[in-house]
Amino acid sequence: MYWNEGDHQVPHFHAEYGDHAASIDLNGNMLAGTFPPRALRLVREWAQLHQGELLANWLRARNNEPLETIDPLA
Repeated sequence: MYWNEGDHQVPHFHAEYGDHAASIDLNGNMLAGTFPPRALRLVREWAQLHQGELLANWLRARNNEPLETIDPLA
């Protein structure tokens, strides 16, 4: 999570898959980058399951606090 970016200052996280990278908002919408459709579906599912944890980490990042680890999609 990078909270202080000029391009998109909405709460978001970064995801990588192979040679693809994207910025994803906490609702699972892609803000920038490219992602294969299947991988994006998995990222969206993960974001939906962990929306509260993602928001808490966003607030921690804005306060320059360490982020908590969020479990991967099982």
